[in-house]
Amino acid sequence: MKSRHKRGLGIGLGLLLLCGAAYFVLNAFQSNLVFFFTPTQVVAGEAPKEGHFRVGGLVKAGSIQRDGMAVAFVVTDTQREVSVRYVGLLPDLFKEGKGVVAQGRLDAGRLFVASEVLAKHDENYMPPEAQHALDEAAKARMGAAVQR
Repeated sequence: MKSRHKRGLGIGLGLLLLCGAAYFVLNAFQSNLVFFFTPTQVVAGEAPKEGHFRVGGLVKAGSIQRDGMAVAFVVTDTQREVSVRYVGLLPDLFKEGKGVVAQGRLDAGRLFVASEVLAKHDENYMPPEAQHALDEAAKARMGAAVQR
């Protein structure tokens, strides 16, 4: 085999290995990708029917119901609400009226079954996605009030 052919074969194998590695990296990235939705978007049907996603907003006052390790609560963006069920330990800072982001999926009855619940970590912090959702809801309320 000529050196020219060996070099071409080496380059071809290198490109094949590079493409294979890129495929595995992108496949792993896509399977771990989780999108954020507000309660308004979930109620409107914009969230995926199957698969995991995040929903965030505020924990509605008076909505927390505990049954052993199971907890049910409502997440709101002040416009719409999503009922959430979670089994496990909640963060210490999880409280009514505070910001929360829950990761999970919708069941057949449109109940959000959370696999993970994240709460804000101090009085000055709100998860960026939840803060954006609340800001958008406030803008929508202001726009509706102006139109009246």
